[in-house]
Amino acid sequence: MARQINTGSFTADFQGPLVVFVIGMRINQLWRIDKWLPVARAMGPMIAELAANPDSGFLGCEQLSQGFRTQMLVQYWRDFDSLESYARAREQKHLPAWAAFNLKVGNHPSVGIFHETYCVEAASYETIYGNMPNWGLGRIAGIVPATGRHKSARLRMKGEV
Repeated sequence: MARQINTGSFTADFQGPLVVFVIGMRINQLWRIDKWLPVARAMGPMIAELAANPDSGFLGCEQLSQGFRTQMLVQYWRDFDSLESYARAREQKHLPAWAAFNLKVGNHPSVGIFHETYCVEAASYETIYGNMPNWGLGRIAGIVPATGRHKSARLRMKGEV
């Protein structure tokens, strides 16, 4: 389903600190579907679980691909404590999936995983979306026209919006 294009320039309607968590997988050996398919299938249920719990600190995510082999999500979180709490919670889906990965894949080169975590202070980021559907932080937080105090990257970065 195509998302509506917002004609013009917009910025995310978000202020305050946030955590950007980039997580993904890379299929290194296509023929080892027994290794990489369970990894590929694990993320969807985790995202559904997080999205169903507004108190989790999870704000939302976008999926990106680098061809077929590399799949990743850019996730937005309220704070690092919320992200870490989810990762360590025994009653949530992540910890069992992580244990299964280590048991089934471990150091086998068939599939790789990665994540990067960025804790971003308020007034230390800015966004611009030109002729785009709602995307990224703008999809999660909403958008406002990039005019007036929102027009320049410097003003958006200073948090003077």
